[in-house]
Amino acid sequence: MLRRRVFRLPGHPASVHLARLRVRDHMSAWGHGVGSGAVDDALLLVSELATNAVRHGLVLDREFEVAVTVLADGSCLIEVSDGSPAGPELRGAAVGVGWDAEHGRGLQLVDVLAQAWGVWQRGRYGKTVWVLVGGAESG
Repeated sequence: MLRRRVFRLPGHPASVHLARLRVRDHMSAWGHGVGSGAVDDALLLVSELATNAVRHGLVLDREFEVAVTVLADGSCLIEVSDGSPAGPELRGAAVGVGWDAEHGRGLQLVDVLAQAWGVWQRGRYGKTVWVLVGGAESG
């Protein structure tokens, strides 16, 4: 059984917090307790993906879309779509992200916390960055 919620938010920094709240509420409604590892990871990951959509996505209609699906095994698929065709780049330390840099580590967090992640190109409609977060065994 799939349990999916999709919502659109303005391409504004305040929307990152709203995305986190909506994902938390959706996961909570389907039995994932706030403070569990899966919920904490999902909230951090949606923050990173939504921030990237706001900061780097050429959001043609000034909005981005978030979809959260709680899967039957308890895992959670989070998708963030924006109007930019440019995919995110996983930066290594050698690319100039110093220890005191304020930006540039988001995808490193995604790479460590997600069970899997990737990018779906949507042609002239931009891209969707997706992450899979562990189920009951993670929290």
